[in-house]
Amino acid sequence: MSKITAKRHPLILRLLRLMDAFTKSDDERDFYLDTKEGFLIFIDLGKSAEDIEALSVELKTHPDRYCAIPKLSFYETKKIMEGFVNEKVYDIDTKEKLLDIIHSKDARENFLDFIYDHLTEQEKWQQYYLERFRIRIIEWLRQNNFHFVFEEDLDLGKSLLEKIKLHFLDNKAPKDVQAAREVLEQKARSYYSLEALNPRPKRGRPPKQIIKITPEVQLSHDLFLTVPPPLRSFLYIPEIIASTAITFSSKYETEEDFLASRNQNKLLTGHWNTLDDKLSALRSLAVKTEQPKVATLNWGDKDDDEEDDDEEEPSRKKKAKVPLKKSKK
Repeated sequence: MSKITAKRHPLILRLLRLMDAFTKSDDERDFYLDTKEGFLIFIDLGKSAEDIEALSVELKTHPDRYCAIPKLSFYETKKIMEGFVNEKVYDIDTKEKLLDIIHSKDARENFLDFIYDHLTEQEKWQQYYLERFRIRIIEWLRQNNFHFVFEEDLDLGKSLLEKIKLHFLDNKAPKDVQAAREVLEQKARSYYSLEALNPRPKRGRPPKQIIKITPEVQLSHDLFLTVPPPLRSFLYIPEIIASTAITFSSKYETEEDFLASRNQNKLLTGHWNTLDDKLSALRSLAVKTEQPKVATLNWGDKDDDEEDDDEEEPSRKKKAKVPLKKSKK
C-alpha cells in the first residue's frame, strides 16, 4: 500500500520543520519521520509513562515505517561553522575571532552571539545555514529512498495542497488533484538530480548589497489521515514560516528564547554592540531629556507673559508722569 501511494503521491514535507528537528535532535531528544505520510514525531519525555510506553510499542511494531532523524554531532556543527567562516567571512579580524570562538567552550551559543552583533555577517549566516541544511536533509532523504517534495518549493496554492492531502489514499481523484500530482512527481525527481546536492554557489565574491523582498509564505494546514492513536499526542507540528526562526543553538528552543536570554545578559553587563541596541539606548536618553524641556518651555511662556506685563507697567507710568511735569512748569 505504501509503495502504491508513493508512486501516486510524493510526500509533502516541510523543509523548515525538518531543519528544526535536525538542529534539536541530540542525545536527549529523539525525532522520527513517518515514511507513509511524512509527519514528524517528537518523543516528549514529559508525557505520561503510559503514553510513552504505547509510543514505544508502536515504533517497535512498525520499524520500517518510522525513520529516526540523525543526531547532529559536535564534529558536524563545528564543520558547518568553519565552512561559513572560510567561505563567507571576508574580514580577517572577524575570521580570527570566529575561529577562536569555534574552538572554545559553548561554541554554538558564542558563535551565534557574535554573529548577531554583526548585521552583515548575520544575513550571510542565515542564508548559508539554510542552504547547508537543505543539502544535508536532501542527502539524508535520498539515502533512505524517500519520495518527497518540499512544500516551501511548491506554487500550487494553499487550498489545492489541502485538497491533495485529503485525497491522499484515493486512487481516483478530481482532475485538479490528478494534474497537481503530475507536478509533484516532476518536482520530486528534481531532488534526485546532481544539482540538488551541488547548487553551484558563487564563492570568493562578496555579496551585492541588494534589498531582498521575501514574499509571505502561505503554508497549508497539516492533514494526516493515517496517524496511529498512540502517536497523536507526539506529533511535531510547529508553525515555522521563516528560516530565521530556527536557531542553530541546541540550548534554546526558538530564536525568541535566544534573543531574550541575549538581551537579559546585555542588561546585566551593560554591553551594547549592535546599531539597534545603540539606537534604542539613544531613544531612551532622548525621552529622558525631552520631558524636562517641555516643562520648562511651558513655564517659560508664562514667565515671559509676566515679564511683558512688568515691562508694560513702568512704560505706562512714565507716560502718565510726563503731563504732570509739564503742568508743574
